[in-house]
Amino acid sequence: MTSSDPNDKSQEFTFKAETRQLLDILIHSLYTEREVFLRELISNASDALTRMSFEMLTNRNVLDPEAELGIWIKADSTENTLTIHDTGIGMTQDEMVENLGTIAHSGAKAFLDVAQKDNAHISDIIGQFGVGFYSAFMVAESIRVISRSYQPESQAFAWSSDGSDTYTIEAAEKNERGTDVIIKLKSDASEFTQKPRLHEIIKKHSDFIPYPIYLEGQDGQVNLQTALWRQQPRQVEPQKYQDFYKQFTLDTEPPITYAHLVVDAPLQVYALLYIPASPEHNIFSPRKQDGLKLYARKVLIQEYCQTLLPEYLRYVQGVVDSEDIPLNVSRESVQSTRAMSQIKKLVTNKLIDSLKDLAQDKPDEYEKFWKNFGHSIREGIASVPEDYEMLLPLLRFHSMNSPQKWLSLDDYVQAMAGQDKIYYILGDDEHSIINSPHLEVFRHKGYDVLLMADPLDPFMLMRLDEYKKFKLANVSREDLKMPEKLEENQKTDENLPDEDINKIIGRFKTHLGNKVSDVRTTERLVESPARLVDKEGTLNPEMQRVYHLLNREFETPQKILEINPHHPIIKDFNHLNDDDALSDLVIDQIYEDALLSEGLHPDPASMINRIQQFIEVALNNRK
Repeated sequence: MTSSDPNDKSQEFTFKAETRQLLDILIHSLYTEREVFLRELISNASDALTRMSFEMLTNRNVLDPEAELGIWIKADSTENTLTIHDTGIGMTQDEMVENLGTIAHSGAKAFLDVAQKDNAHISDIIGQFGVGFYSAFMVAESIRVISRSYQPESQAFAWSSDGSDTYTIEAAEKNERGTDVIIKLKSDASEFTQKPRLHEIIKKHSDFIPYPIYLEGQDGQVNLQTALWRQQPRQVEPQKYQDFYKQFTLDTEPPITYAHLVVDAPLQVYALLYIPASPEHNIFSPRKQDGLKLYARKVLIQEYCQTLLPEYLRYVQGVVDSEDIPLNVSRESVQSTRAMSQIKKLVTNKLIDSLKDLAQDKPDEYEKFWKNFGHSIREGIASVPEDYEMLLPLLRFHSMNSPQKWLSLDDYVQAMAGQDKIYYILGDDEHSIINSPHLEVFRHKGYDVLLMADPLDPFMLMRLDEYKKFKLANVSREDLKMPEKLEENQKTDENLPDEDINKIIGRFKTHLGNKVSDVRTTERLVESPARLVDKEGTLNPEMQRVYHLLNREFETPQKILEINPHHPIIKDFNHLNDDDALSDLVIDQIYEDALLSEGLHPDPASMINRIQQFIEVALNNRK
């Protein structure tokens, strides 16, 4: 800045380095999608109008209180200029420096990183870094911005730049409130003075701007302006929903699904909700927080309202509008009104019903939702009792018999044969638990078991203990009662006598000592020599996992080692003498294999030396 005296007619300021780099790219841009500059300037004007409408909810002492809230576009082909005028909140001199002289939040650098990539599309990234205004330099030789603040005693100022290292701000003549952006177009940008071309761009990019857009020389407003969410769903073409979403979010991927709510009772509520393709906020997204846009009688009163949906649906984007919220309510008090509670219930129910319809009508699309947002349904079941019953049909699981297919609880129940419980197994990942020894008897009997490996599953299971009168049962529980025992014909004359089995149990107990609380036999194993279970009365597996995930201190209960008396390893172990060095190695390996299958082994690599000893013994026996 070369002059700082406010009495000077003109003050010159210097752009920051990153802004300078940004302007260099835009000024010398070869992008073919230059039309997006108009979208960005109209969007900025719309934001200024929204701020003005909100200000006037509580303050009528403003400049031009009766002025129509709108946007006017004027093209002059003779002078090769384009002017965008709005009656929004306007800017003071300081606000010009802040809004037009700098780019907040390192937006310029982020834009530069993306814009310099070979596959960058300017229409997708402009405006997503807080740099939308500067996109006008793609088509401008120079830009002059004349603005006057809404404050009655304010003075008008003009900001000017030709894209060089500096810009100027000076006092200006402007009687009305608002902002004029006057662009002197480059010689190769004269298309933007042609009214048919401007009309095309406005319809393409700004049709749903909630304020009228007027194009000089044409009768009436150009854009639809009608709030899409206030139309009857049967009157809206599917493509309009997609177009609105793209304009609303600047997301290049279409949403997974949407829900359109229009109700007259018990409240008059309109809502248009979208589930995005990804749960992550795109780093280029203009959306800074979770929450829905809240309108009261078409007036935006909160940009990010986080109380219109439960927390587990925080990723949903959209708008809610109601005639039953008073316009003069404050942002703070609106949250506590009875109407808000009713609106939240209506909106939540509509969204969940839409997900149920998606699951039934478009299962492939629902699978996309489940892969990206299934954790949110688990979270809702665990944390919101009033939504519990509604959410259960939305759950999906892989299972032992269908590891690649997503099953609902209804799918599981309908396929049940000869069982009175819904069986499940908990673990850290599906690949490990599907090979768990706890599943062997169920696989042998043909019973299916749901695989639960999501970190939120233990929290969900603290509430979910029954579905359609069928209890959920963890297959790793030692007290689990099976519907029937294994067939007696599995036992043969080759089974070990009880005397030998008791001797084996004694040898395991002696060697393992206090590593286990007990050693006993089980009929629940088919292919594995042993498994670990919790003794009766200890903290259940679900709570153990909850404590572990919350990093809560608790004493891990000692496990019971159950051995399979029919397994060849156990039978052959019976032939080892007590003083055989191999005996202790076998017991340790069986025990640590069981630890490993439970995901409890503290140091799996420590088994390497013992395994190598087994290899040596095996090779020596072949000599």
